[in-house]
Amino acid sequence: MNQITNCDRPIIGWREWISLPQLGVPGVKAKIDTGARSSCLHTHEYETFEHDGERWVRFHFHPLAGTTRVELPCEARVVRFQEVKDSGGHTENRPFIRTMARVGSIEWEIDLNLSNRELMKFRMLLGREALKPFLVQPTESYLLGKNLREEYGRISEA
Repeated sequence: MNQITNCDRPIIGWREWISLPQLGVPGVKAKIDTGARSSCLHTHEYETFEHDGERWVRFHFHPLAGTTRVELPCEARVVRFQEVKDSGGHTENRPFIRTMARVGSIEWEIDLNLSNRELMKFRMLLGREALKPFLVQPTESYLLGKNLREEYGRISEA
C-alpha cells in the first residue's frame, strides 16, 4: 500500500471559493472535480477577436449561481481551442484561457475552458490539471477561503 506521508501540500475541500484576479472576479464557488481533467468557467456567451495578432475571447460571466443580477465582463487571450467531452458524453470545441487563480493565500496559474454552465449548481469546475498543488479532502468544504459572496455587494454599490 502506498501512502502519502509528510506532505506539505495544502488540503482543499470538495468545494471552495476561488478568485480570478486577472479577470476581475473576486470569487466564484467552485466544485473541486477530480473526475474532470480540465477546469471550466461558466459563460453564457463569448466572442473571439484579434488583439495584437493574437486570438482573444470576450465573455460575460454570472459568478453567483441562481441569479443573473451580477454580470462581469471579462477578456483573456485564448491559449487553444480543444474538444471537451462533458459529463453527458457530448463533445464541444471550447476556447481555453490561462489565468491566475487564488484560494485563500495560495495563487497559481490555471487553464480554464469556457462553456455555458447556467443550469449547473457550480459556475466553475476545478479539474485535475489545476489541482496539482493540493491534496483533496472530499468530506470537507471551504477549507482555504471565506465566503466571497459579499464582494459582489461592494461591486454593485460602486
